[in-house]
Amino acid sequence: MCLHVRLLCGALCWPVLMRCARAAYDDDYDQQLKDELGEVVAELEALDGQEECKQNSKAKQMSIGRKKFNMDPKKGIEYLYENGLLQRTPEDVAQFLHKGEGLSKTAIGDYLGERSEFNEAVLRAFVELHDFTDLILVQALRQFLWSFRLPGEAQKIDRMMESFAQRYCQLNPDIFTNADTCYVLSFAIIMLNTSLHNPSVKDKPTPEQFVAMNRGINNGGDLPQELLLSLYESIKTEPFKIPEDDGNDLMHTFFNPDKEGWLWKQGGRYKSWKRRWFILNDNCLYYFEYTTDKEPRGIIPLENISVRAASDRQRPHCLELYASGGADLIKACKTDSEGKVVEGKHTVYRYLLL
Repeated sequence: MCLHVRLLCGALCWPVLMRCARAAYDDDYDQQLKDELGEVVAELEALDGQEECKQNSKAKQMSIGRKKFNMDPKKGIEYLYENGLLQRTPEDVAQFLHKGEGLSKTAIGDYLGERSEFNEAVLRAFVELHDFTDLILVQALRQFLWSFRLPGEAQKIDRMMESFAQRYCQLNPDIFTNADTCYVLSFAIIMLNTSLHNPSVKDKPTPEQFVAMNRGINNGGDLPQELLLSLYESIKTEPFKIPEDDGNDLMHTFFNPDKEGWLWKQGGRYKSWKRRWFILNDNCLYYFEYTTDKEPRGIIPLENISVRAASDRQRPHCLELYASGGADLIKACKTDSEGKVVEGKHTVYRYLLL
């Protein structure tokens, strides 16, 4: 029971308890107090139920907001604003992105790279949530570049590296003479990582070439050769880990579903029954062969779909989905035996409750 309900419990029960003391000496109060206590308990249970329902509703809205963000970051953030789940401040949005629970790192990178006054403020706040104290530059870059997927546009990368360099120099003021040096070197390290580990790049830069590339970037002077060679060796030995979203965000879609469980599903062409794991989320039904599968065997959008009890005497707990609104076939898709995605051809989907 939450704190404010407990406090309310005390406020409601105290007068009744005081009268209980009197009831110990006066039998006339006995039944009246029992009735009053019963009413108080019922009221408290109702309040606690309302609080739990409210919390579940917020969790559901947050799950929807994450999915919307993964599909369209701007619309997802706006949805979270409208439902009171985010404040319209760069700091609050940055905290949401930095926590990253259920978020596509590609979408995070796209949002942080947008050129608007607000997005740039979010980027600065996001970078400030990283602690680079006492980290060598390549370690700090590894940490930073793992928190989102770097976008492909050079202008977006430029803004991100500029914010990173300012933060790094703020926390490590004795490493570089100014943030510009850190910025140029960070960019050079990213380019080195691409050149060394991209198979399409045939001519790999040598350590000597990397040193030569970075001459004069330290406010007109040179950085120590030992530093540059150590950075080169670090990147050659261990490339940056690039966050992957597997080309889709289905796993984010299945985060915190509305309902999930086992059902028996009847086949379309062959009327055999197979046990499948079903997930209901955002008005869409997904089914899997196993609970551990990452991708569904089929997807059924429930728009313009109705449900009814199926007339099957041998299977009393059977239901079926059918197209409403004049459509003949249910719009759906599934993977065939070769793993190809094909359009479903069902007029009904029939299920049996376990």
